[in-house]
Amino acid sequence: MMIKIGQTMPMCEIPATSNLTFSPKAYQGKKLVLYFYPKDSTPGCTVEAGEFRDHIDAFNQANALVVGVSRDNLRSHENFRQKLGLPFELVADTEEKLCTIFNVIKMKNMYGKQVRGVDRSTFLFDSKGVLQKEWRGIKVAGHVAEVLAAAKAMS
Repeated sequence: MMIKIGQTMPMCEIPATSNLTFSPKAYQGKKLVLYFYPKDSTPGCTVEAGEFRDHIDAFNQANALVVGVSRDNLRSHENFRQKLGLPFELVADTEEKLCTIFNVIKMKNMYGKQVRGVDRSTFLFDSKGVLQKEWRGIKVAGHVAEVLAAAKAMS
């Protein structure tokens, strides 16, 4: 099942950093920014994570939690978080459960080869857990500011 604007996220439980389990019900009452990225410690993903980190106070003031998702394992995620000092959790979607729900896997060209990869995407949920906005195939520059503005504008 693929989620669409106006729907809630199906129940799922997926391992996350800090020995936590990501579950949609855990975020009820807060806005949720769920951002999908291709791979820990790659240039674009490092910049994007740093942008979310640098704006975390503004997201908190907007009552919005930020959570990153990739197919990397927990060890990779913990190293990435520590290296960048990320103040938010990362979900280890190694079985592609969330990637499937959000339909973010696509074929990409890597050095002339077709490979399956995560399409950089962000999803914004309201405090009732309803998907209100999505960004797909995004460019990193300016994206976090756009998501923050949308989170602030949402009641």
